[in-house]
Amino acid sequence: MKILLENCTGCHPAARANAPAALRGLNLTVASGEQLAVIGPSGAGKTTLLHLLACALKPVSGTLQLDGRNPWQLSRTALQRLRGELFLAPQVPPLPARQRVVTAVLAGRLPHESLWASVRSLFYPTDIALAERALARFDVSDKLFERVDRLSGGERQRVGLARALATQAQLFLVDEPLSALDPTRSQQAIESLTQAARERGATLVATMHHVEMALRHFPRIIGLRDGELAFDLPATQVTPERLQQLYAQHLDELSQTTPTEQQDAPVAAPPVAMNCR
Repeated sequence: MKILLENCTGCHPAARANAPAALRGLNLTVASGEQLAVIGPSGAGKTTLLHLLACALKPVSGTLQLDGRNPWQLSRTALQRLRGELFLAPQVPPLPARQRVVTAVLAGRLPHESLWASVRSLFYPTDIALAERALARFDVSDKLFERVDRLSGGERQRVGLARALATQAQLFLVDEPLSALDPTRSQQAIESLTQAARERGATLVATMHHVEMALRHFPRIIGLRDGELAFDLPATQVTPERLQQLYAQHLDELSQTTPTEQQDAPVAAPPVAMNCR
């Protein structure tokens, strides 16, 4: 899916009324099938950008086009159909605590199923093999019939990524996909995600807290700072000097390493609204 942003301004999804824009005057073109990572310090506008691309936020000004379509000029039905071609994976996956993992993964197919099929799948999952294959790519297929509230934080995050593979999406929008994973799991997860996107020909936009991992796995890097585009470069041209400038006054974020994945106890995640669906 091709992305075009022209002079786009947007507010953070949790911002109060009349709050300053989190993203200002952004111009960005992404070719269909391209993969890019978005980096920058906290408050740079990364999450706001993903919500704009997911058609969950309407731009305050400027225009967004996805495959030549302006989402906010479409009918309600056409907008819902377009949203079915996207998948937004929040940093904390919105997985119901008492739901089985197989059901959570297959929920990715809901935009393309009838109401009856959706309700039936809650009790009798109809494509268990699809869910198992998606989970296997993130090494959590053994959790297929576990309840979500019995997963660790890292397992929960990998299940959220596996759900993307069960969808028919042509645009993957992934917010901090490695925040709960240890270095080994991070490497495996990002390789699986980028490979799956390539196999499908899908566009992949990921916000990344771990800069080294972004530079290693994404050919194109977008740097955001204070809601504005700082640079748009091939990964090979993102020098230490550019990173120092991007993270000035936030160098502690640049130097942080990937946390160790927690396996000892399940982690209860707060509810997250998936308003892109």
